[in-house]
Amino acid sequence: MTVGKKIALALAATSMSFSASALGRASSPPRQPPSARPNILLIILDDVGFSDLGAYGSEIHTPNIDALARGGLRYNRFDTKAICSATRASLLTGRNNQTVQMADLASHRRAPDPTDDTKYKGVLPDNAQTLAQALTAAGYQTYALGKWHLTPRWEGGPGAPAGDPGGKKTSWPLQKGFGHFYGFLGGWTDEYNPRLVEDNHPIPTPTTPGYHLSVDLADHAIADVDQNARSGKPFFLYLALGAGHAPIQAPKSYIDHYRDTYSVGWDAVRAARFRRMKQIGIIPPDTKMHAREDGDAAWSSLDVAHQRLYARYMATYAGFLEHADAQIGRLVDHLKATGTFNNTLIVVLSDNGAAGEGGADGGFRYPYNDKTPFAERLAHIDELGGSSTEPLYQRPWAMASDAPLRRYKGWPYSGGTRDPLIVTWPDRITDRGAVRPQWVDAIDIAPTLLDVAGTHFATSIDGVKQIPVAGASVRASFSSGTAQAGRSIQYFELRGSRAIRVGWWKAIAVHQRGTPFSDDPWQLFNEQADFGEAHDLSKECPQKLDALKAAWWEEARKYAKPPLGEPHHR
Repeated sequence: MTVGKKIALALAATSMSFSASALGRASSPPRQPPSARPNILLIILDDVGFSDLGAYGSEIHTPNIDALARGGLRYNRFDTKAICSATRASLLTGRNNQTVQMADLASHRRAPDPTDDTKYKGVLPDNAQTLAQALTAAGYQTYALGKWHLTPRWEGGPGAPAGDPGGKKTSWPLQKGFGHFYGFLGGWTDEYNPRLVEDNHPIPTPTTPGYHLSVDLADHAIADVDQNARSGKPFFLYLALGAGHAPIQAPKSYIDHYRDTYSVGWDAVRAARFRRMKQIGIIPPDTKMHAREDGDAAWSSLDVAHQRLYARYMATYAGFLEHADAQIGRLVDHLKATGTFNNTLIVVLSDNGAAGEGGADGGFRYPYNDKTPFAERLAHIDELGGSSTEPLYQRPWAMASDAPLRRYKGWPYSGGTRDPLIVTWPDRITDRGAVRPQWVDAIDIAPTLLDVAGTHFATSIDGVKQIPVAGASVRASFSSGTAQAGRSIQYFELRGSRAIRVGWWKAIAVHQRGTPFSDDPWQLFNEQADFGEAHDLSKECPQKLDALKAAWWEEARKYAKPPLGEPHHR
C-alpha cells in the first residue's frame, strides 16, 4: 500500500463519522430526567492545532473526542490568547488576561515585586474570583488535574527547584478555589517522569513500570468522579492534559500507528486536511489557504534522511494525541457506566495554536534549543517519544496542525489563536454533530459554564470589589446556530503584537521586539469572506482599518495597564 493511500484511508475513516454535518450526527443516547444542575467536565488540550482532531479534519485517530463531537457541537471560531498561561487565566476568570496580570506566562521571577500591579506581573490577583471559587460557592465539588501554569516561580512555579514547596501558595489551585489538585504547576513536564503536586504538596515522581502521565491523570479523574458520587453534589472537573505540548511522548505502539503516514510530508498533510475540512463543513467552502510561511522549508527540498527523521516526529505527535484520546475515552466510558454522562456538560478545547517553537530542526533530547547533532538524532530515531527523549516537532508541522490558518502559537493571526472547541451535553444539546459559526473567546467559557450551573461571578466578596468580568455566556448557541453571539468585539495583545475583531472585521499588527510600535504594519481581513486570513484589505479599506485601530486602543485602555508595551521581565 502506498503512503498516499494510507493517508487517504485515514481520512476516509474520519469521513465515516463526518461525511457531512447532518450525516455525521450520532443517535440519541439513553435519556434520563435532567436535574437542575449538571456536572461540568472541562478538558484542556495543550498546543493542539485547529485541524489536529479527527472531528476537525485530521488523519490522527481521535475516536473518543470525535464521538463527543458527533453527540454535541463543534465551534469553528473559538479564539484563545495564543499562549498557555494567558489563555488559562482567561478560562478560569472570564476576564481578559491582561486585566488579571497574565499578559504573558506565569512569572519566572524569584521574588514578587510589590510595586508591580501591571498586566506583566504574571500572577493572578486576589480580586478576580475564579470559576472554581464561583462553582464552589454554588455547591459544586471542584477538582483540578494536570497542568496549572498560573503559579509564579516564587511560589514554586516554573523555574523553581524540584521539590520546592514555594512561598504562601496563594496562586496554587486549592487557593484558587479547587477542592483537590493532582498535577504539575509549570508549563510542561516529562510524561514519564513528571514533577507532581498533590493538593498543596510536592510528591515523589511515580516509579510504576510503564507509567505515563496521561494515564495517571485519567485514573485520578475516574477516582474523583467516584469520590464525588458519595457527596451528592454536582462536580466541576478541570482536566488539563499535557498532550500535545512538548515533550511529545507516547507509548511506542501508538507511534507505530503512524510509522509511514507522514512520509508524504507537511505540505501534503496540510493540503489533505484543507480539503477534508471543507468536505465536513468545518471551514467554509470558499476558504483560501495562505501560502507556506517564510522560513518554513518545502518538504520536497529536504533530503531523504531529513524526511525520514522529521516524519517520525509527526508520527510521535500523532501517537501522543491518540494516546491522550484513549484516556479521555476511558473517563467518558466511566461516566456512562455510572449513569453520570447524560447530565454532564463536557467541553473539550485547546489553549492556543500549534507550537512552532521547535524551529526548523525541532528538539530531541530537550524540547527547546536542543543541540543534538542530526546524525545522533537519526541514529536514535526509534527512541523518539520514549523516556530517553523530550522531543518537539519541527515548525512546519505546526503549520500543518493549524491548517488552513496563518502562523502558529504566539502569533496574533488565527494560527496562534484559533482552536477546536467541542461542547456536548446529552440531556440538553439536541443538534448533534452540528458546526457552530458563532464567535467564542476564552473569556466566554467561564460565564457560559456558570450560566449552565445557574450561577454567576460575584461582583463583591467579603466587601472586596471584584474585577469586572469581560466575557459573556454563549449558552444560546447550544440550541441555535443563528443565536446572536454574546459580544461583537474582542481585542488581543501579546508581546506588543495586536489584533482586534469588530463583527466580521479583524485587524492585526505584528510587532518586532525593540522597534517602535509606530513602525508596526497593520493588516485587515474580512473573516466572513476570508476564513483563512489570506487576503489583506488594508490598502483597499483604509478607513475601516483606521476605525479598528481606534477600537483597539479603546479596548486596550479599558482592560490593560499599560495598554501597550514590551514585557521587560517575567
